[in-house]
Amino acid sequence: MASERIWLGHRLAELPRERKIAFAVLGSALFVGAAIRVWLSLNDDGIYWPDEIFQSLEPAHRLVFGYGIVAWEFSDGARNWAFPGFVAALFQVGRLIGDDPRAYLGLTRLAFSAISLATALGSYRLARAYGAAALPAACGAAVVALAAPIIYFAPRALSDTASALPVVFGFSFALWPGAGRWQRALGASLLGLAVLFRLQNAILCVSLLAVFAGRRQFRLAVEAGVALGAWALLYGFLDLLTWGGWFHSVFTYVSVNLSPEWYRAWATNPIGVEPPDYFVRVIWSSMPPAALLLTALSLAAVRRAPGLLVVALAFLLVHSAFWHKELRFVIPVLPLFAALAAIGLDEIGAQAKKWSSESASDLTWVSPTLTALLVASALFSAAGFHDLTFAQVGQAGPRNPAASAYDDPGSVNRLLLAARKQADLCGLKLETGHLDLTGGYSYLHRPVPLYPVDGPSQESGYFNYVIGLRVPDRSGEIRAVDGTIALVRVRASCLRDEAYSWRLR
Repeated sequence: MASERIWLGHRLAELPRERKIAFAVLGSALFVGAAIRVWLSLNDDGIYWPDEIFQSLEPAHRLVFGYGIVAWEFSDGARNWAFPGFVAALFQVGRLIGDDPRAYLGLTRLAFSAISLATALGSYRLARAYGAAALPAACGAAVVALAAPIIYFAPRALSDTASALPVVFGFSFALWPGAGRWQRALGASLLGLAVLFRLQNAILCVSLLAVFAGRRQFRLAVEAGVALGAWALLYGFLDLLTWGGWFHSVFTYVSVNLSPEWYRAWATNPIGVEPPDYFVRVIWSSMPPAALLLTALSLAAVRRAPGLLVVALAFLLVHSAFWHKELRFVIPVLPLFAALAAIGLDEIGAQAKKWSSESASDLTWVSPTLTALLVASALFSAAGFHDLTFAQVGQAGPRNPAASAYDDPGSVNRLLLAARKQADLCGLKLETGHLDLTGGYSYLHRPVPLYPVDGPSQESGYFNYVIGLRVPDRSGEIRAVDGTIALVRVRASCLRDEAYSWRLR
């Protein structure tokens, strides 16, 4: 194959010095990226979106500990249990470390951060599969390791971000030049796993088959289709075991999200319907220099990797066509764009050498300059990772768009941890807001009623602690304080609430 000849040619042309520089760039980016992710995992209790709690941590907590808040998706059966099951396995391991929620929460954040960092290696491998030399591939991987929005999402238990790892490795195995049948099957299987984590990744499975068909590799397309079909059956069988019907979660999720009632509900929501340019605008605002270079260099890869470029663009365009958009939705293809940028950088370098040898102009400076700019853009993004605002990560609604995207509502979640330690706790009310933007029982870790701001009044007697603003005339005994928020004991005991519901309202 042409791609295989390109790849082998670059392997022969690479100099030991260039490989050493490449490994230095890759190793340094991974080290810095790991350090930031570990720090963030241990120092941020904020929430980007309710899904990172109620589609992952809370159902996992119910699996492992027997109680937790139930979102509509897990009462109506609109989600596959594969992803919460993965999180539950992490909780089970964390449980062996200790009973404190910090054990399983910390382990989970570090695990997802490791997944995020490993995705950079997948981007490196995918670029190499398309003939990129080690140095351009390392530069592309450095963007994945150091880009501020990718760092921001790294420790969060979101199926979108976690599925980026099997997506990028899936394509790298399936499309590797000269790959054997088992490698292609592994690649297709990784994409199938990505669908188990997030249904929308099925777009990428279809795209892989389209790439093979576009290359006229119909036998490979059939083989990949068989492997993907097996994973589809596994998806359906898991739904049968957990929800009682084949592909129950698929039918439920699609029917609800395409219903007119659902659209009307979102259209009147504060976060509402986003315009088609949402993803371009948010990605640009969160990492401008890196976004500019990724775009330009990805387009330069069109001659060598047209199929992969179409795959990444198609995923982005499909998500842009739907009315509800969040930045996390397109995180799975950002490593593909990073690999494309590496391929484009390598292609520009190869063409510059060719033009220099065929003309009097010396263009050999172009590739080193672009290489330095790409690495510098990654470092610049990492340096300002903690300056991201909610507007820059595409979060709207009741939160201040200009406020820091980090550690909100960290104070509330840390006070949930403090409430757990109160021996006489029998009920807790949050005066700060609703339950959807809290850590729920994954943080509280006590099977007592947990009420939102519009829950029963203090006179009901259903709770004896509240989490609210620390004000001078606050009645009750303050047990813990975090910033302007306090955990307050308001009575000695609780009345039993026979009508308490574990549903997220």
